[in-house]
Amino acid sequence: MKNRVSGENIGKPKYRHEMKYLISSHEKQAMLNRLGAVMKKDLNGSDAGYTIRSLYFDDCRYSAYEEKMAGTFERKKYRIRIYNYSDGVIKLECKQKQGSYIHKEAVKLTRNEADCLLHGEYGFLLKREEKLCKEFYIECMTNRMRPAVIVDYERTAFVFEEGDVRITFDDHVRSAWLGYDIFDVKLPEYDVLEAETLIMEVKYTQLLPEFIRKLVLPDNSLRMAASKYTLCLEKKWEITNGG
Repeated sequence: MKNRVSGENIGKPKYRHEMKYLISSHEKQAMLNRLGAVMKKDLNGSDAGYTIRSLYFDDCRYSAYEEKMAGTFERKKYRIRIYNYSDGVIKLECKQKQGSYIHKEAVKLTRNEADCLLHGEYGFLLKREEKLCKEFYIECMTNRMRPAVIVDYERTAFVFEEGDVRITFDDHVRSAWLGYDIFDVKLPEYDVLEAETLIMEVKYTQLLPEFIRKLVLPDNSLRMAASKYTLCLEKKWEITNGG
C-alpha cells in the first residue's frame, strides 16, 4: 500500500504541498517588502540570495521529461545540486511528486564522488549505506540514467516555522549546455524565461497561514504547468538543433 499523504504517518516520508507561479520582478519586490516583516530570511543564503546549480539526470527514454509533460500523478527526478558554484556542499537528490505534493530525499557527496558520476562511474554508490544511493545505482544500470541538462538560477528564500512554510523566488533561470561539468562556471547559458519574469514557489507541510496566502498569491499570476527542468531541457534541444 502506498503511503498516504498525511501528517499522521509517523516515520513515513514527509510530503509537502508545492505551488509554482510565474511572477514579474515588480511583483517580487512588492512581496519581498511584505514578507520581510513576517517571515525569516533563509539562513543558507546571504541578503542578496544565492546561486543554485542542478545537474538533472534522465533515462534513455527521457521518462522524467515525458511524465512531467503528460502530467503523470506519481513521478520522480534525480539531480546533483551545488550552491554558488562551490564544491563545499554537493547533494544527490531525488524529488518525488504525487499530484501537488512533493517529497525530497538527499545525501551528501564528496567532490570525488560527484566527479565519478560525471564520468559515468557508479560503483561507489553500492558502497554507500543510504537507500537513495542504491536506488540511483539501479536506475543508472537498468534504465541507463545519464546527465540530461544543467539548470541555474538565483534564489531568494523566506521561511515560516508554523506550517513549515517556505517561499522562494528564482530569478534568471537559465539552461547550460556544451557539457555537464557542474563546477565549470564558463559553460554557455541561455535564459529560458522572458525578461523581468521569474518563478515563485510556495511550499508548506500542513496549512498555509491565511495572512501569508494573502501576501504571496496575487490574483493575476500564472500557475506554472512546466518545471525548470523541462524548460531548460527544451531550451537545450532548441539551441542544439539550431533554434
